[in-house]
Amino acid sequence: MGLRCGMRTTKCQQLVTSLCVMLLGLSIATLSTVTHYGLHFTLISDISLESNSYRVIHHTAFYFGICLSMTLILAALLSSAATVRESQCLTAMGFFCFALAFCGLIPAACWRYTHSTEVEDSMMDVYDLVYEEVRRNASSFRRHELTAIHEAFLCCGKHSPFGDMANIESKTCPSGQVRDTGQDCLQQIQDFLKKHMDFVFTLLGITIGFTAQQLGVGSSGSRL
Repeated sequence: MGLRCGMRTTKCQQLVTSLCVMLLGLSIATLSTVTHYGLHFTLISDISLESNSYRVIHHTAFYFGICLSMTLILAALLSSAATVRESQCLTAMGFFCFALAFCGLIPAACWRYTHSTEVEDSMMDVYDLVYEEVRRNASSFRRHELTAIHEAFLCCGKHSPFGDMANIESKTCPSGQVRDTGQDCLQQIQDFLKKHMDFVFTLLGITIGFTAQQLGVGSSGSRL
């Protein structure tokens, strides 16, 4: 009687955890898509600079996020089916997918922890380069890109050691925004990305917790 009760409890845990993992997989897929196609991110990624290091991060994060989300969803589906059908084969396949996802989640979280400002720095570097090109040669193409960034981030120019930038900012800042009251773009980009990356890191942490729990429940279920 106690064994059957324990098995039933384990099955319920597996089904609930599988549902949570599936929702987390869908959340990661949605976040990856929004990040990849969102205006703030595509503006910086699409800027045609040879030294645009953010472009690599932008595309890598999208493909990694989609692959991770698909692995999590597949693992949750296999685990749920294995629980309902009591299939050892499906259990093993689901456990393998969870282990694979876990092996992807840990390096992603570690990368974010050890490179805590790399995304923000790469984005701000791109803005700096565009701004300096406009300052030096007033390229209409670069001026259009700078204007688009200012409009997207609702900011106006930056603090520069080269003196008065009023001429540049008057042509590229959103209409009606005064430089004295407008926000510094480097600070605005940094604040925006910090909030975004903190949310990503939190989502990764929650997913790691549920994935580890599912691996533990799967292991205990196989022993039962």
